[in-house]
Amino acid sequence: MARQKNDGKGRIGGRAKGTPNKVSSTVKDWISQLIDDNRVQIVKDIKKLSPKDRLQMFEKLMQYVVPKQQSVRADIDLSKLSETQLDLIVDELTKYINDESED
Repeated sequence: MARQKNDGKGRIGGRAKGTPNKVSSTVKDWISQLIDDNRVQIVKDIKKLSPKDRLQMFEKLMQYVVPKQQSVRADIDLSKLSETQLDLIVDELTKYINDESED
């Protein structure tokens, strides 16, 4: 019978928790060095691409530099708010609408 997870006997093999994977680290270093050594050629190759392909390349590369935005959701039970709190919310939400209409 297989051991159950969290059976209190600890790990039975493999790397200790928190130990980095040496192979992954070596491969990452190699890829990083390969890219660094070929930057001039990569730039030349990107410049040869059509505008559409160049934009697609930039889009693919951006995911490694620019963090992806996550949606934020706020559930507010309006029935639990006071009149004053509701008025403040309405004022904040309409403040920019009123500013834009005056322009």
